[in-house]
Amino acid sequence: MSSPSPSAAERFPFRDSALPLDKRVDDLLSRLSPAERLSMLHQYAPAVPRLGVGAFRTGAEALHGVSWLGAATVFPQAVGLGASWDEELVREVAEAVSVELRAFHHHRPAAVAPDRGPNSLQVWAPVLNLLRDPRWGRNEEGYSEDPVHTARLGEAFCRGLAGDDPTRLRAAPVLKHFLGYNNEDDRCTTSSGLRPRVLHEYDLAAFRPVVASGAATGVMAAYNLVNGRPCHVSPLLETELRRWAEPTGHRLFVVSDAEAPSNLVDPERYFDDHAEGHAAALKAGIDSFTDHGEDSGTVLGRLREALERGLIDQEDIDRAVRRQFELRFRLGEFDPELDPYAQIGAEVVDSAPHRALARRAAAGCTVLLKNTGLLPLTDPTRRIAVIGPHGDALFEDWYSGTLPYAVTVADGLRARLAPAGGELTVHEGADRILLRSTATGEPLNGTAFDLGDWGLGVLTLRAADSGRFLSVGADGSLVADRAVIKSWDVHETFRLDEVEGGVLLRSVLSGRYAALDADGTVRVTAADPADAERFTRELLRDGRAEAVAAAAGADLALVVLGNHPLIHGRETEDRRDLALPPAQQELLEAVAAVRPETALIVTSSYPYAVDWADAHLPAVLWTSHAGQETGHALADVLFGDADPAGRLPQTWYRGDDELPHPLDYDIIQAGWTYQYHEAAPRYPFGHGLSYGTFRYGELELDAATVGRDGSVRAALTVTNTGPRGGTEVVQLYACAPAARYQAPRRRLADFRKLTLAPGESRRLVFDLPVAAHLAHWDVATGAFTVDPGRYRLLAAASAEDVRATAEVTVEGPAPAPRAVLGRRTGAADFDAHRGAALVDAARESGDAVTPAGQDAELLFSATELTGAREVSVEVALVDADRAVVEFAVDGAVLATVAVPHTGHRHARRTVTAALSGVPEGVHDLRVALRGPVRLTAFTVA
Repeated sequence: MSSPSPSAAERFPFRDSALPLDKRVDDLLSRLSPAERLSMLHQYAPAVPRLGVGAFRTGAEALHGVSWLGAATVFPQAVGLGASWDEELVREVAEAVSVELRAFHHHRPAAVAPDRGPNSLQVWAPVLNLLRDPRWGRNEEGYSEDPVHTARLGEAFCRGLAGDDPTRLRAAPVLKHFLGYNNEDDRCTTSSGLRPRVLHEYDLAAFRPVVASGAATGVMAAYNLVNGRPCHVSPLLETELRRWAEPTGHRLFVVSDAEAPSNLVDPERYFDDHAEGHAAALKAGIDSFTDHGEDSGTVLGRLREALERGLIDQEDIDRAVRRQFELRFRLGEFDPELDPYAQIGAEVVDSAPHRALARRAAAGCTVLLKNTGLLPLTDPTRRIAVIGPHGDALFEDWYSGTLPYAVTVADGLRARLAPAGGELTVHEGADRILLRSTATGEPLNGTAFDLGDWGLGVLTLRAADSGRFLSVGADGSLVADRAVIKSWDVHETFRLDEVEGGVLLRSVLSGRYAALDADGTVRVTAADPADAERFTRELLRDGRAEAVAAAAGADLALVVLGNHPLIHGRETEDRRDLALPPAQQELLEAVAAVRPETALIVTSSYPYAVDWADAHLPAVLWTSHAGQETGHALADVLFGDADPAGRLPQTWYRGDDELPHPLDYDIIQAGWTYQYHEAAPRYPFGHGLSYGTFRYGELELDAATVGRDGSVRAALTVTNTGPRGGTEVVQLYACAPAARYQAPRRRLADFRKLTLAPGESRRLVFDLPVAAHLAHWDVATGAFTVDPGRYRLLAAASAEDVRATAEVTVEGPAPAPRAVLGRRTGAADFDAHRGAALVDAARESGDAVTPAGQDAELLFSATELTGAREVSVEVALVDADRAVVEFAVDGAVLATVAVPHTGHRHARRTVTAALSGVPEGVHDLRVALRGPVRLTAFTVA
């Protein structure tokens, strides 16, 4: 990307590379007319020929390889990279991705609107949303359920993208999606309730270190609402994100998600019209509007109207445009001759070094979940049966690049076995069927189909004669013409509904049925099953029986199962549960019944409940959809050429473990993640086996006591006691066993990945600042604090496999009781609750609490009530004529405050009532909300 010099001989100051960046940006901005400045606010910023400024577009997708622009190196999904626990590997992957993106930028025309600017160097990655709920449809895009782990890998990815030049960027990383985004169902209208402790200790904690480090250049706001307020108008954009960025010397460039500014009016109905909504987003900190695709006119018209109505002013526009131009200068647009990355050639795309890195990354992300001695394989002359829908297929997810080639598990093993004379048989385990029209007697499309069963009745039909998937065209026609399933609207999934006399073929996408036209053509056009064509289903090949026979005739069976990234759990659709598709589970059990030497390889975007496999099989492995080199990498791991170096980045729960509701974001009270979940998991966070065995020495601390502003140095020696080299991830956790608040069971503080030869030992030293690793968010003071007392450090191989512990005492004054007398107490600053929901107190800022059902109760612990005589509440009430706020201590009601109707949810009134029978001293204060009242705060006098 470079902006050509203007045709006039004049050289403007903004082109003087010797000037400070701010001066250059100011000069360029001053030369733009107000209309030109406004035009920069859309995703497609136009050229300004009179100044020699080129067109600019925000956003390239490159989460684990360059996406949507053509064939490029495809690395493991982000959740797979998370499983590596390897910051240097993640940095290397990101570097390769950004180098390839530079090649696309310089040498390939843009895939969309090539006349609107080159392929963008602003990368919409990494995703720092935490994997709180493994049923999240976009689980594959995040790194981990833990904020420390996520931040460490996220920063590494950002640094790999950005490059190491001190002034210019190779690519500009944008963090997604701010904030509290972990559900897909109704994502544009659901609200994530983040109480202050969850907000600061968990969700913000994944973003804070990455922004504060200066590694990120921007952030994308999320689709959802947080505490009843859309993220695109969240005050946290300024009060948190930009505050963290200030010391770095660079401004964050904040972009909207696609169509999210329009969502503020429909479907969210948060604002009355689009001019008002767009104005609020701009003032909240959105700098670029990704809305209405290439149609910038609609968005700019709304912003122009907002300007004319006085909803925004020129300074609001200039502030956003200044941030955009700062980024463009840093990307080298105005100094192409000084850009250290301008000479990257087209040959880097899918180059040999990147292929080797893809193979190494895929191996480094593979997790050995169970092994009773079956692995590693030592005899390449054996007969191996590869079975299952993922055995000889690789799948692309929505944000994956186009695979330049695909090495499947079968391909990788075939390459390993063939030179030694080993035998490999491959069976998908899919039935081959014929769907014959009962009206014409003709088979559908004149061919048989191999049936893919993805669970919940959702099927794919792959033509036996061409190997392509049956798809529904725009006119309802049925054509088997899709080599891969990869489109926003999936046209290749069907249901076969049983009816008397046959089956009906129904499109999952449209819900319509296949029917016969007058000329006998089958089209998916019938809305009513009565008008649908009936087909007989004829079984031509029993896939499970063939797979079982193959397993029986082999020395070893490898059953490769998992998800298709665009079916069921995906963007816009969460999973219902953690179970494998029943057809896959039945195939696994049938194979294991005849071949005890069976290993399960799960290839998936998310965890499954694999209780049966863990109980009955000698080996279980997991890998994400790991890219083009998946098969070579898995063969390396299976035969021991590479150690299974991955560790789980999230908890794998048991199948009978009833998980909290997907929209319950309160990880503390709901019991999410290894930090708060009490039931034993199937495989814990951080779990993974090596072919080596490791002994942890004593965990030694440099001091038994430390001040709250001090630091603890922890050290231990790790030894490989086995006969093979191996890789271990040493995880250091902290916990407060006697906390006055509901503390995590344990919380990751640091980790170190190391590879040791047989008999080798290594001394590891961890420096832990107390304020960074032992603090909690104190709701009484609205700040992080470290309580004095006893803390335990745990060196572990997983969150549940603790190998060594040590304790340290933090010295300092005891926490004071919560002061409420003469002080405004936010309702959201409770210590615990029953039945409460967090909502917006006003459009611009502030939280309130309301009952999720009929009533709710808030607990304010250790409250000093001496001298309390009355209480005032700030309340709003819309959906009833009357509600009540009740204050009580030890079951005795101190005050009942009647709440009047206020006319609007943001129209607050202050109501005061006398307190009676108030006990002296410190007590737990309980505040009950009866009826749909919205309580923002209370003040005790």
